[in-house]
Amino acid sequence: MKAAPNPALLPRPLYSGKVSAGQSRFPSPAQDYEQEFLDLNKEYSPNIASTYYFNVKGNSMEGAFIPDGARVAVDTSVKPKSSNIVVAAVDGEWMVKRFYKRGNVVKLLSEHPDHAPIEFSEGQELMIFGVVTGVFTHPK
Repeated sequence: MKAAPNPALLPRPLYSGKVSAGQSRFPSPAQDYEQEFLDLNKEYSPNIASTYYFNVKGNSMEGAFIPDGARVAVDTSVKPKSSNIVVAAVDGEWMVKRFYKRGNVVKLLSEHPDHAPIEFSEGQELMIFGVVTGVFTHPK
């Protein structure tokens, strides 16, 4: 069964002008700055049938701009490469971490100095669920 399109998720206008975080002013919407449309499904969930969403709890990935309370889009069809951010299960515990693999060395790395890397040894169970393709947060 195919889901009906949700009007709220249809492509939205993407303006070509940049929004300054400094002292610049945003151009008037009356000016014709609309350049293209942004399709959030294509941007963050290109393989919609294999994309899942997770709520993040904890601060271990703050250095990768994934704060506590964020949501991540995870594509299970993407094969993880070293340096990808992934959702994984380690001995039954789910987590979001940066994947590292060089030769026989496999680690899951945090992006916060208070959290040590997880290095894998023979017999330890690691299951990579998928690769993070998007991060959603709310301004504070």
